[in-house]
Amino acid sequence: MSEFSLDDLAAIVKRRAYSDDASSYTAKLMAKGPARIAKKFGEEAVEAVIAAVEGDRDALVSETADVLYHLAVLLESRGVAFDAVFAELARRTGQTGLEEKASRPAE
Repeated sequence: MSEFSLDDLAAIVKRRAYSDDASSYTAKLMAKGPARIAKKFGEEAVEAVIAAVEGDRDALVSETADVLYHLAVLLESRGVAFDAVFAELARRTGQTGLEEKASRPAE
């Protein structure tokens, strides 16, 4: 099993996001702003869904890596740390999924 974590990914994204390295895809993506980053995240999520529906395990692994990377860039672009997401997940584990859904404001 890999020793690579989401914390490792977040640290790499943070370091590259603000670098002046002209060859950094992360820096170029960050320069395009949150809307473009969100669009790219959505595209990758759709590709992961397609891979899952088609039962293509290798593509699903690859696309999920893309989703996680683009999510990390999106969160960084909005100043949200994975720790905040993990804290929310931890909060939710104290109740059932149906209880958590019922606690959300009505749309």
